[in-house]
Amino acid sequence: MFLSVFELFKIGIGPSSSHTMGPMVAARRFLTEIRDGDWPRPAGANVAHIKVSLHGSLSFTGKGHASDRAIILGLAGFEPKSLNPDSAAAVLEQISTAKTVSPEGLGTFSFDPESDLEFDYGPALPQHANGMIFSGYDSKGLLLLKRSYFSVGGGFVMTEAEMEASAREKQNSKAVTDETIEAVPYPFRSAAEMLSMGVASGLSIADMKRENEVANTSSKVLDTGLMEVWSAMSDCMDRGLSGSGQLPGGLKVKRRAREIHDQLVAETGSNAFHPHKVMDWLGVYAMAVNEENAAGGRVVTAPTNGAAGVIPAVIRYYLDHCIGATEEGVKTFLLVAAAIGGIIKYNASISGAEVGCQGEVGSASAMAAAGLCAVLGGTNKQIENAAEIALEHHLGMTCDPVAGLVQVPCIERNALGAVKAVTAASLALRGSGDHLVPLDTCVETMRQTGRDMMDEYKETSKGGLAVNLVAC
Repeated sequence: MFLSVFELFKIGIGPSSSHTMGPMVAARRFLTEIRDGDWPRPAGANVAHIKVSLHGSLSFTGKGHASDRAIILGLAGFEPKSLNPDSAAAVLEQISTAKTVSPEGLGTFSFDPESDLEFDYGPALPQHANGMIFSGYDSKGLLLLKRSYFSVGGGFVMTEAEMEASAREKQNSKAVTDETIEAVPYPFRSAAEMLSMGVASGLSIADMKRENEVANTSSKVLDTGLMEVWSAMSDCMDRGLSGSGQLPGGLKVKRRAREIHDQLVAETGSNAFHPHKVMDWLGVYAMAVNEENAAGGRVVTAPTNGAAGVIPAVIRYYLDHCIGATEEGVKTFLLVAAAIGGIIKYNASISGAEVGCQGEVGSASAMAAAGLCAVLGGTNKQIENAAEIALEHHLGMTCDPVAGLVQVPCIERNALGAVKAVTAASLALRGSGDHLVPLDTCVETMRQTGRDMMDEYKETSKGGLAVNLVAC
């Protein structure tokens, strides 16, 4: 079940990892299948026309989350990490006019965004709430290739076969395969295993995670990659702190991070200090990231786009407000956060469409709490405790984005998730690490709560604030 830190922290674009980045990745995977040609077809037949349908949460909130734009750009050959958001509009306009896409190395396919991209508002596909079906036809309209993909949160995409294999593995989760054991030295799938391996090895969580990473790469590549991730997070935050105006989408939500930040800077050194002002700094860091994400800018999944502000905000808090903060601490923070995120994703979900916002901001807060606890000197037990406290107090949180946009309540929710993370880390550091509710129990509770949650509250914009704000 090993997940690299770079699988959880992926550089991409906003506003959503599951609804924007995932569909773009799925579109590129479909192009790869066309290119490889490893599927049965009549002699001489080639794909000439592509159609796509979006299902479940992707259909209900896809337009607000730019899923349609992501599909089109993916079919044109673009990928989240390298796409320049500023050039996307011109590409989309050209495709809309030509009614074709021309990915490099594959020629030209007929594709009319108006008629070949369908939002299916019927029942979701049975495998996952975020389903997509891609179909390829020859020039005479004969169906040659049909594939289903599922955006399972954080920009991860799986095929139907991969979903089935994952389900089988989880049903038999006690059996660790030889391949997994050989792949990494500390293949923990749960917090209990992580703590046990820490005791047996005498290593910290960060050290075990580092050993797992360097089993497949070098320390230099790992460290460079970690700082690249933080640099992308920090750059996103800085853009958000300098941005102004209204966010796109029609809600006329005003960017507030710059104004709040300017106020805080102006008050520095004055008598207008209150002890709680540090929370204002923490909140504005998170809001800056999520305003930039809502604007479709470059962002890092942490572990998702909708929750992208929590971890960068807490890292910035560590660097700017904690005595003794270092660059090495940033690396440790990211490694520990990724270790916790991997456990949550494997045993539950980080997808708002699957378990609500407890799986997004809740997971991000748990990851941030663990990372901060680690860099402030926490033991492995204290780190696990910090993650549990943060996640426990997000249990049951719904995902009800107004107008299907990652703006209300998402932006402020990241600020509160960051505050909870710092509070959780502080509480854990005040204790011995012994506590009543294990992190594994909390993760399982989140999974069950998400399973029992009505679909209206899982990123469909059919319940909660999404309907009541409009009614008011």
